[in-house]
This record gives sequence, structure tokens and C-alpha cells, in this order.
Amino acid sequence: MTELFLAGFVDGLKALGINVPSLLAQIVNFSLLLVILYILAYKPALRLLDQRRRRIQEGLAASDEAKRKLADTERTVGEEMLRARNEGQELIEQAKQIALRIQEEAHQNAKEEADRLLSRARDEIQVERDSAISGLRREFADLTVTAAERVIGESLDRESHKRLIDRTLEESVLSGNSGVGGGDVQE
Repeated sequence: MTELFLAGFVDGLKALGINVPSLLAQIVNFSLLLVILYILAYKPALRLLDQRRRRIQEGLAASDEAKRKLADTERTVGEEMLRARNEGQELIEQAKQIALRIQEEAHQNAKEEADRLLSRARDEIQVERDSAISGLRREFADLTVTAAERVIGESLDRESHKRLIDRTLEESVLSGNSGVGGGDVQE
């Protein structure tokens, strides 16, 4: 039965104008061509497409890595900026403290300098006072010598000598040389 079916089938194909041996030869040629194209064209094309797909995936992975690194860098830069800002504020605060300390030291130095100048002025006044007292004493000694010369020139008695010294002292007091022995010189 199968043979009959095949014979009828082949006859039907002949009736349609199809030559079976020619059809078989074309099928074999088509299959060979398909295998050759598969090996020579389809496989290399698939390989190229796979390589391209891998490059695209690598590019996407690299892009993701770059985005992650960018985010890390931005975070690091932000932290560094915050740290730098805090350090800057600390430096400003330290500078303010140093300025206050310098100002206090300058104020203290100025006060010490003023105290030194005041002390030096007092010492100079004391020296001037002592010099004035010494000058008055010398003048008094000169007056005493002058009085003694007058006493010697007039007479040598004791009463006259005392009178002359008293008169010389009174003249000295009247002429503005008061306080010779008292030490009452105003500052």
C-alpha cells in the first residue's frame, strides 16, 4: 500500500509538472547550501552579534561603574568640603582667640610700660627734689659762709655771730627759700 501511495504521489507530481529526481537534487543542493551558509555566514554573524552584545554589556557595566565612582567622588568631595569648612571655622576661632590674647598682652604691656614710665617719672621727681634740696643746702652753706664772713668782718664775738646767722636765715626765708630743712617740696 505504501508503494501504491508513493507511485500515485509520484504520478501526481508528474501531472503537476514536477520532476522528482530534479526535485531531490534541488533539495540536496538547497540543504548543502543551507549548511554552507550556516557555517560560513550565520555562525560568524552570530559571533559578531555576541561580541557586540558583550561590548555593549561591558560598556553598560563601565558606565554603571563610572556612575558609582562619580557618586563616591561627589560624596568624598562633599565630605572634604565639610571637613575643610570645619577646619576653616576652627582656624578662624583660633585666630580670634590669638587676636584676643595678643590684644590682652598688648594692653598688659602698655599698662606695664605706663607703670614703668610713672615709676621713672617719680624717680626723676625724687632725684630733682633731692637735687633741689641739695642745692638749697649748698646755698644755705654759702649763706652760712657769707654770714660767717660778715661776722668775721664785723667782730668775733659769739653774740654778734648768732645775730648775723639769724638775720641771714630770715633773709633767706623771706626771699622764697623756705623749707630748707623741712623737706616739704610738692610733687
